[in-house]
Amino acid sequence: MNRHIRKVTVLGSGVMGSGIACHLAGIGVQVVLLDMPSEGPDRNKIARDHLNNALKSNPSPIYDKKFASRIEVGNFEDDLEGIKNSDWVIEVIIERLDIKKQMFEKVDQFRKEGTLISSNTSGIPIHLMSDGRSEDFQKHFCGTHFFNPPRYLKLFEIIPGPKTDASIISFFEHYAEKFLGKTPVLCKDTPGFIGNRVGVYSMAKVMELAQEIGLTIEEADTMTGSILGRPKTGTFKLADLVGLDTAANVTKGLQQNCPDDVLIQDLKPSKVMDFLLENKFLGDKTRKGFYYKEIDKEGNTNRFALDLEKLEYRPLERAKIPVLEMAKQAGSTRNKLGLILKDKSKHGELIRKHFASLFAYVSRKVPEISDTLYRIDDAMKTGYAWKYGPFETWDLVGVKQGLELLESEGYESATWVKQMLESGIETFYQVKDGKKYFYDITSKQYSLIPGQDAFIILDNIRKTTEVWSNPEASIQDLGDGILNLEFRSKMNSIGGGVITGINKAIELAEKEHKGLVIGNQADNFSVGANLAMIMMMAAEQDWWELNMAIKTFQDTMMKVRHSAIPVVVAPHGMSLGGGCEISLHADKIVAAAETYMGLVEVGVGVIPGGGGTKEMTRRASLHLMQDDVKTNHLREAYLSIAMAKVATSAYEAKNLGFIRNEDIIVVNKDRQIAEAKKQAILLADSGYTQPIPEKVKVLGKEAMGMFYVGSDQMVAGNYISEHDRLIANKLGYVMTGGNLTEATEVSQQYLLDLEREAFLSLCGERKTLERIQHMLKTGKPLRN
Repeated sequence: MNRHIRKVTVLGSGVMGSGIACHLAGIGVQVVLLDMPSEGPDRNKIARDHLNNALKSNPSPIYDKKFASRIEVGNFEDDLEGIKNSDWVIEVIIERLDIKKQMFEKVDQFRKEGTLISSNTSGIPIHLMSDGRSEDFQKHFCGTHFFNPPRYLKLFEIIPGPKTDASIISFFEHYAEKFLGKTPVLCKDTPGFIGNRVGVYSMAKVMELAQEIGLTIEEADTMTGSILGRPKTGTFKLADLVGLDTAANVTKGLQQNCPDDVLIQDLKPSKVMDFLLENKFLGDKTRKGFYYKEIDKEGNTNRFALDLEKLEYRPLERAKIPVLEMAKQAGSTRNKLGLILKDKSKHGELIRKHFASLFAYVSRKVPEISDTLYRIDDAMKTGYAWKYGPFETWDLVGVKQGLELLESEGYESATWVKQMLESGIETFYQVKDGKKYFYDITSKQYSLIPGQDAFIILDNIRKTTEVWSNPEASIQDLGDGILNLEFRSKMNSIGGGVITGINKAIELAEKEHKGLVIGNQADNFSVGANLAMIMMMAAEQDWWELNMAIKTFQDTMMKVRHSAIPVVVAPHGMSLGGGCEISLHADKIVAAAETYMGLVEVGVGVIPGGGGTKEMTRRASLHLMQDDVKTNHLREAYLSIAMAKVATSAYEAKNLGFIRNEDIIVVNKDRQIAEAKKQAILLADSGYTQPIPEKVKVLGKEAMGMFYVGSDQMVAGNYISEHDRLIANKLGYVMTGGNLTEATEVSQQYLLDLEREAFLSLCGERKTLERIQHMLKTGKPLRN
């Protein structure tokens, strides 16, 4: 059956229901969002209010606010019959089996044969919910568990019921990966499924260990945060985010429903959690939990943390942990973990005990909650945003060493781990011929992780396909005549090594290949230019060197735009400043939906100097007809730069003019490099011709005056500073073509020269240097 999802009904409009509705609308689906009817004339008020609250939240649950027009609200009494027009019905109501069963009885009356039905339950057994329903209902029913927030967390747990047709599970796996942009994880119908079963145990155990060892919550969060490749929230702050009542209820639920799970049962009661729950300090939802903040009379933000021993709040203290400072210099994650595990302080003790309990726990959950270990890793990486799953972390530590660690802490692993080592297999995973394999406990050998054909994973191919590299860039052969350039500088900032890499990649592609992709699979595509380098040159007043550096960047961008082969750029995450400029000059952009793009140079006191100002001017000029002096598009481009606007999705980047209609947006970031390669091949095979630099129509002094008047008014209204006005006026000068008395067509090089001159002159301003220095120190812009 060739199944399509055109319309979805979401039953329940709370935080999760509204979030799911917004994500579905974001990918182009028509959604009906239902909830209880309200008294009064607006019977849909509950669903409408919940949706409006979701749309106001930050970060936004939807790629573009205008997509909310795809969501229709209603209520359970008046609109439930409309289910017959839906292809998929998702239940997201209260976590009570009796209420869910009552709802499904009604759904069964109205649905048409073949309609997909699923529950977003996080813990109620799937087989209990479909009991008593029609045969066709049970055949098309399963659990589809999104994680909160649905737009941002990629985990999509699929839990078959006892009578779910296998084709339905296959459909959801395909639909989740390709259209929802999720990582589908097939789960058994066990308490907590996979993500929450492992994640909640890990979180509860760390909280218990921190109290036992005598760590502050700041120390525990620092030790279990980014240093382990996990969210910087760590553990206690994550609990605040989730909601302490929710975390406590899920933990108690697992203990009640998993009587044979020894490690879950061994979790100790927490006097700290009891204190917080009794006082209704439930975390972020009540603005007070393990942490809280308040604003004093002077407007200062003061932050506090809970003392785990005294059960009193005290001023937040930044954790000072010597082993972490050493670990940051250790290089690879493997080296960092090795150093931390050897540390004799209480900080090292926390990680040893945490890893010991985690390794023991996940080993004993295969095959109980999953027949394959890679699904447990996938669930933790995509549901809890861990960079490395538990088994991947164990591989980094060493399987033999991890086994010795857990046994030294009094834990027992599953026997299959010992058998694996005894057979001579020493890792849970291996990479071979660019594909990743996992140890299968049934066959007792490596098996290929399925579904890799749609992806190109750079980590898997880099060692065997790299054709050139320097410390900041790497070029890999993707096959079929396409090269890939990967940045690998700190936060993928653009310095001399990256520029060299771009030029080398184009040179190699023009000689021996037919196309180039510029893409990577780090957290962010690029945060922009190497500010430290610019600061050093400007502070030393080495203007010739700085001028040459900026000109080299500009020339490289023009080489990207006018090379003899197609160049496809694949931005994702933060794609700021220079990262945006590279994208602007591509023949085609293949952007991840989660792309946060903007020309943010004004925040550090300059204007875009790598061709960004020129390119936005060029794009605005394309909308000008002969003798047309309207400035709408130019004004919008000017404001995008002057206000340092950053798109919060690729769809917003399209609204701001950074992404064009002919560019492509992919919802699943894992598909991005493969799709970029495909587009490069299509461009090359369709008769790609090297572009010829075209002229740009600029509007001269008339439009410049408009921008100058605008900046004067902003200063007069105290909206911007004098230095902001200087920057804005420099920007307006460049985008209108400088001292031209009338609208004129100029070369792109003319605009690049104006752009570079303005950039250099601003670098000579003391206030600009203050902004750059502040950004380097704090990571935040300074308005001076």
